[in-house]
Amino acid sequence: MSIGESAVRQHVSTALQDRGDKIADRWVQLQLRQSETGGIGEAELREEADALVVALASGLDSGLPVDRVVAAHPELTSAVTEFSLRRARGGASPTATSLAVLALKEALLESVQESAGDNATLYAAALLINRLLDAAGALSFETYVEGREEIIRRQSRQLLELSTPVVRLWQHVLAVPLIGTLDTARTQVIMENLLQAIQDHEALVAIIDITAVPTVDTAVAQHLMQTVNAVRLMGADCVISGIRPPIAMTIAQLGIDLSTIITRGTLSDALSEAIRITGNASPQSEGQAVR
Repeated sequence: MSIGESAVRQHVSTALQDRGDKIADRWVQLQLRQSETGGIGEAELREEADALVVALASGLDSGLPVDRVVAAHPELTSAVTEFSLRRARGGASPTATSLAVLALKEALLESVQESAGDNATLYAAALLINRLLDAAGALSFETYVEGREEIIRRQSRQLLELSTPVVRLWQHVLAVPLIGTLDTARTQVIMENLLQAIQDHEALVAIIDITAVPTVDTAVAQHLMQTVNAVRLMGADCVISGIRPPIAMTIAQLGIDLSTIITRGTLSDALSEAIRITGNASPQSEGQAVR
């Protein structure tokens, strides 16, 4: 690092330390003008701004290369990451998040301009601030994308769970009414929920109803077989209901062997078979969802 760059770096660090409150206030004002802050109030914005300003000053004083400060300084990395995750959780757009980082750049440049002794110092400080906050912007965008993807994954799983409820039809008898097409991810959710329900309720029979499954191909049949095998490993019997004539024809044409699985045409027939298997004629909490 050259002496000139060291001096400029110290100049920017001093501005952050001596005029940190003013920089934070200005940054909050600029963000509020943008109108999209991810539902974060002014008090929270100020708290966030204070943390980032302090972290920036600490990062510059760390001696790390400017291009590495944001990624390698723990306090600054944490502050930028939390800033972006808050925006992602609040539903702010990536554009608004990027503009917020640019607003910090503007607030810091204004403060440095007040104390710059000459144009050369101001120019060098501007270059340093751009390098520093461009790195912060890149980390912020990357964190935002990862945060949104995690939110989407969590919401998708919640929707999958809602679309595959496990229902207790009879004492020791559970049912999973399937709607739509089965895929690997959904099969995994079905198995997890069903196996947990079997354990929790000491179920002896699990009915998988495919009345609302539009088609059954080789992949869907394999997913059903996986679920049936998992249920058997838990010590319960499995009955598949809702096999309509078109689906029965398709299964036969594909040569899919379901001979080892108990199948019934309707859910009521499957329930009758389950009662016969369990030998229990007394209903308990009929129709109660277990999730």
